[in-house]
Amino acid sequence: MTVDTVFLRRFYAFFFIEIATRRVHLAGVTSNPDASWVTQQARNLVSTWEAFPFRFLIRDRDVKYVAGFDEVFRSEGLRIVRTPIKAPLANAFAERFVGTLRRECLDRILIFGRGDLESTLRVYVEHYNCHRPHRALDMEPPAPPNPPSPVDDSSGRVLRRDVLGGLIHEYERERAA
Repeated sequence: MTVDTVFLRRFYAFFFIEIATRRVHLAGVTSNPDASWVTQQARNLVSTWEAFPFRFLIRDRDVKYVAGFDEVFRSEGLRIVRTPIKAPLANAFAERFVGTLRRECLDRILIFGRGDLESTLRVYVEHYNCHRPHRALDMEPPAPPNPPSPVDDSSGRVLRRDVLGGLIHEYERERAA
């Protein structure tokens, strides 16, 4: 995805989405996403898992995804699936995340540079993965920070935590000591 700063510089954010869990992994931000950078981000992603939990990689037909990029995932036993030509719905999960990110965050905040964009995206992805409810997951986040309590405890104060300077609010019930 592309993001323009207030100084009219364009940056590219590269991310991966686990479709089953809706968990997002921010790979990196750059002003020049060439084939070697994209391949290195793939290596970085693969190195974060002890056992690679996927069977497929669905990607578009961008020329930046060279044979080295595909080989990183093939070496882990994944099958590479390229989206069909002129089929915008084939990458719907990624498009949905980009739209959500823009509506909830980037359209409401000024980005000044690469560092600013990267820290904003990291905070938002943490919120998206750990606190934001998803309809497909029965209103649970993809990776909740605390396991849900087996009993619905509606006693105790509700605590609010501001994220991104108050742009986003996260709520949780105060745990009894």
